[in-house]
Amino acid sequence: MNTRRILAVAAAWTMGAAGLAGPLLAAETITVKGSDTMVILGQRWAEEYMKANKDVTIQVTGGGSGTGIAALINGTTTLANSSRPIKAEEKEAAKKNGSDVIEFKTAMDALAVVVNADNPINHLTMQQIGKIYTGYINNWKQVGGPDKRILRYTRESNSGTYVFFKEHVLNNRDYAADAQTMPGTSAVAEAVSKDAAGIGFGGVAYFADNPKLRILKIAKDDKSEPISPLLTGGKINFEVVWSQTYPISRYLYVYSAGQPKGAAKAYLDWILGPVGQQIVEKIEYVPMPGHAGSERTAAN
Repeated sequence: MNTRRILAVAAAWTMGAAGLAGPLLAAETITVKGSDTMVILGQRWAEEYMKANKDVTIQVTGGGSGTGIAALINGTTTLANSSRPIKAEEKEAAKKNGSDVIEFKTAMDALAVVVNADNPINHLTMQQIGKIYTGYINNWKQVGGPDKRILRYTRESNSGTYVFFKEHVLNNRDYAADAQTMPGTSAVAEAVSKDAAGIGFGGVAYFADNPKLRILKIAKDDKSEPISPLLTGGKINFEVVWSQTYPISRYLYVYSAGQPKGAAKAYLDWILGPVGQQIVEKIEYVPMPGHAGSERTAAN
């Protein structure tokens, strides 16, 4: 919280204690916790919203989608960011605590699979990726690459990206025991950029500008054309994400405990409106279908 906001909150408390009425008493704080994939996006949304709404303070922290949803269930956060859909058991736990969780699809994302730029591999099928991460393929030579042992990097188990990848790419099979867990997607990018035999995955925005990485094209099966999540110029191809032609496309969610009210509702309405969606595009995520981005839909 910056100094101006701290002073504002302190002043509001002082006036309330003195029995005074005034505009500062309307100040509200929204807490947002969850997905590390969405931390940069969530922080930018909060910064821009607070510039235009000076009576609202928004605090954004990560920790993983599971951590954010747990905080929502326990009533310790206003909103939860998540890069995966909420699980049935989490919904049930919230209901036992007296809340029906409400879901908002706020943006889209392409999960990119990356290798070191020195690795000549430029595409894989979904089946090959699944076999690599479950330990059935262990050498790059088995998929047309160099004779080197594959070193797998993944996220921690409380990450929505970890869960989404396991469900949609590994078909719910377990990750290979030797897969190295990393604390965030930036750490995955750093590890693979230094490891000629490495492979990793995460939101494409974390990898798109890193010249030490190669973002692979992915084919649904061995008869399908491999699809890149990027256009020729390196920008994200919105069309293949919106249509989910790119095989590992997903929504990014915000959850609230019950229908949002007051400042939280106004904030969510703003996120889903033109300004919030323009911010999604500016920081290299994918806005919801129907919002801008037409210049990104040129041939892949």
